[in-house]
Amino acid sequence: MDSFDKKILAELQVDGRLTVTELAERVGLSLSPCHRRLKALEQSGAIRDYRAQLDPPTLGLNFSALIFVSMIDGNQASVTKFEAAVIDIPQVIEARRLFGDPDYMLHVVAKDLPAFQALYDDKLSALPGVQRLTSTLVMKSVIENKPLPL
Repeated sequence: MDSFDKKILAELQVDGRLTVTELAERVGLSLSPCHRRLKALEQSGAIRDYRAQLDPPTLGLNFSALIFVSMIDGNQASVTKFEAAVIDIPQVIEARRLFGDPDYMLHVVAKDLPAFQALYDDKLSALPGVQRLTSTLVMKSVIENKPLPL
């Protein structure tokens, strides 16, 4: 990966809707080489996908919490069952497996406190293999979707 590839990635992290023509202009390449490099970056997996970033409060999701999950057992079967189940909960917008205790961190969104309580009671506490859930409310987001350092 050279400086042009890094410039392409940096520009797309700021605005993923750039046309190839706009991108080529911003990074100082002609259209064909920029297009070739972009396709190579996509095929290599350096660019995973393109998507719109939505604003949860605008969509009525005004409640955000981090849930820390400690598992009863860390064996492969338990981990697989837990991860498959958590993927199916739409309100879980991020899930990370951690080293040590706790085992997982989940970022969940909900309409409000009663919706979060129902989610917690009905789905999160029923996840397979869970020993303990600890939650903390998100007061505000300071950094979200920050571009990766290149």
